[in-house]
Amino acid sequence: MPPSPSEELAGLVVLPRSVFGHAESVANRALGYRHVHPWVQFAYAVAGVLDVRTDSGRFIAPPQRAVWIPAGVAHQVRCSADTEIRSLYIEPAALPAAQGGCRVLAVSPLLRELIRAFGDLPAEYDERGPGGRLAAVLLDQVAAAPTLGLMLPLPREPRLRQLCEALEAEPDLREGLATWATRLGCSERTLARLFREHTGLNFRLWRQRLRLISALPLLEAGERVTDVAIACGYDSVSAFIASFREHFGATPGEFAGERGGG
Repeated sequence: MPPSPSEELAGLVVLPRSVFGHAESVANRALGYRHVHPWVQFAYAVAGVLDVRTDSGRFIAPPQRAVWIPAGVAHQVRCSADTEIRSLYIEPAALPAAQGGCRVLAVSPLLRELIRAFGDLPAEYDERGPGGRLAAVLLDQVAAAPTLGLMLPLPREPRLRQLCEALEAEPDLREGLATWATRLGCSERTLARLFREHTGLNFRLWRQRLRLISALPLLEAGERVTDVAIACGYDSVSAFIASFREHFGATPGEFAGERGGG
């Protein structure tokens, strides 16, 4: 089995070129532990759902989306068993206008094909020849890729972290903020204020976003929409479908129909 991109990168002091990729989709070989690298990583989900966790949040990339991970940001990558990813590693100076924080980006059909073609180049492609020109167009398309709202903020405040970790483990938990406030030894008003301060969302919206992103791997695995709605804490399938469409711009069925599009 050929080395994964992370294994190839482990022995590098500098990238062989300002943009470095790999030829093959890599099935479920993402690093499951926290790590940092000195390059930008553009991790593209060909199939499956990619889940990148940093200190500030979770960034979820279903098929035809990618996670932009800036240089120097500690992160952990998780994915389902059938996930395939293609990563680009980019010197920060090669794309200074597209820096900023970790985020999820849309991958257009053009960008998808550019990534595929770039993966066929040798690591030390001619930067003054066709390979260099392809890399320049690829960087232009990456810089223009729109940001998507597929991010769940994760608070560092100890009480909120305890609450959020419990809900991440069981998205269908029904307890409201008052119950959690009693359990955590504070008032409901205090807990509501902390949620807004540390996540930018109120409790209801944070939990809704958690439930929706928790549904993505289940839909990608081909589970029935009804079963996914129940597993993610929705009382009715219609409410789940409405929330999903509002947040992602597509129904769960339409999302599931995108599988295998890479």
